[in-house]
Amino acid sequence: MRLVFPIVIVAVTADLDMMEVVNLALYNPEEYSAKLLAHHAEISVFGGIFLLLVFLNFIFDDKEVHWFNWLESRLAKLGKIDAMSVFVALIVLMIVVSWTNAEQSTAVLIAGVWAILVYLSVQVISGMLEGDLEKELENEENGSGAAMTSAIMKGGIIGFLYLEVLDASFSFDGVIGAFAITNDVIVIMLGLAIGAMFVRSMTIFLVDKGTLDEFIYLEHGAHYAIGALAIIMLLSVKLHVPELITGLIGIAFIGWALVASLKHRKQKVKLIS
Repeated sequence: MRLVFPIVIVAVTADLDMMEVVNLALYNPEEYSAKLLAHHAEISVFGGIFLLLVFLNFIFDDKEVHWFNWLESRLAKLGKIDAMSVFVALIVLMIVVSWTNAEQSTAVLIAGVWAILVYLSVQVISGMLEGDLEKELENEENGSGAAMTSAIMKGGIIGFLYLEVLDASFSFDGVIGAFAITNDVIVIMLGLAIGAMFVRSMTIFLVDKGTLDEFIYLEHGAHYAIGALAIIMLLSVKLHVPELITGLIGIAFIGWALVASLKHRKQKVKLIS
């Protein structure tokens, strides 16, 4: 996902062979950039709609913890309506399509529809694997001997596949979001690889120390950053948004969420004491 997928995106949108994309990125970056910019609208819409769905499904979810309670509690009520996130995403897609010219409109519409289909496919596969995993774990508890061994093996395989699908979906977010920062495939590959190693190492450290649960708003901050990134990518079809602003918005939301989490923890300690 982190090494091959950026090349696949460029190859598909620019109608090029994957090896040709690699050669262009390595040896002819100017031509590569020109071909990529010619299909900037499709890539931005595909990524923007996908990330928008990630944000909408989070914001419409009836969560136990609300960061902006006055807003999230009201949106959670709307989330009880089936397919609300897809409905909103389609409205946004139609608005973005109206910004494009006649030559681009069809390609942009198809890219947005594919983004919705890909997102829903990930959700369907994840749901199926999660259901199978729960079934196998239940069989493991009720079984014995050979049946239990078989259940453990199947449960292990299903669990592995489920985690891989989840990891792929999160990696997909990162790959798509990276195109909002830079069009250089090599930079995207290196950045995502380094980022993945750092984030996983930091996550393991925080879990071992038992401090991850204390920052209760970090998940909110990450999703608001994803939502902002989605809006920026969609706006880039019509307007140019400086990469510095894109990066700073994400950092600002994460920092804000971290500070809010620390304040919440202090207030909780005071109430207990």
